Amino acid sequence: MPANGSNGSVTRSTLRQQIADALRDEVLAGRLQAGREFTVKEIAEQYGVSATPVREALVDLSAQGLLEADQHRGFRVHEYSVKDYRGIIEARGLVIDGMFQVLATEGAGHRDADDPRVLTAVAGVRRRAEEAQRAATAGDLTVLIGYDLRFWRELGALFGNPYLADFLHRLRVQSWVCAVQHLRRLDDLRGHLWSRHTDLVDALMLRDLPTARSIIAAHDADSLALIERLASG
Repeated sequence: MPANGSNGSVTRSTLRQQIADALRDEVLAGRLQAGREFTVKEIAEQYGVSATPVREALVDLSAQGLLEADQHRGFRVHEYSVKDYRGIIEARGLVIDGMFQVLATEGAGHRDADDPRVLTAVAGVRRRAEEAQRAATAGDLTVLIGYDLRFWRELGALFGNPYLADFLHRLRVQSWVCAVQHLRRLDDLRGHLWSRHTDLVDALMLRDLPTARSIIAAHDADSLALIERLASG
């Protein structure tokens, strides 16, 4: 009996995460647009599952700031304003700067830079950087978002503090959700998307904090200016 109950709990938890991931991807792809309303029943029918894991997934996404819960009308995709975006960028920058400070002064994850585990992790981050950079250069927003989130997730893991890494991931998801509703208006995104992921990795591996800070400052300023321009029409 305990084994069956445990297995059922694991299955529901996995399903809950899969639904949350799928809905998050729908929002990031622009298929679930800001302000869109839906119910637990609609999503459960769409995915052919019971209501319980769907409700749990939607509550998780609400806690992450992607959805808004309405007691009587279900859920709605959160509408971020330019002011929200500015605040997210500021918060994201503070977390990143703290992470950079540790990486630059103490090494990746407080471990020896020659540690094989660190070298393997750094190699993985560089691969994500190259993939994200290629997508950005090609103007492929959907592919870029996927690789960019993985890039920052893996870079954050090098910092060694999973709580800050998770917080940074949440901020990056929120910033993409906010930006997507404006970026999707452009027919050609080439030249508009940040593509200096590998430059950032190089600066951090050299512990060149001023250059790393400069790269991120330019990225944040350019991103904010673009979204403000698109939002103003």
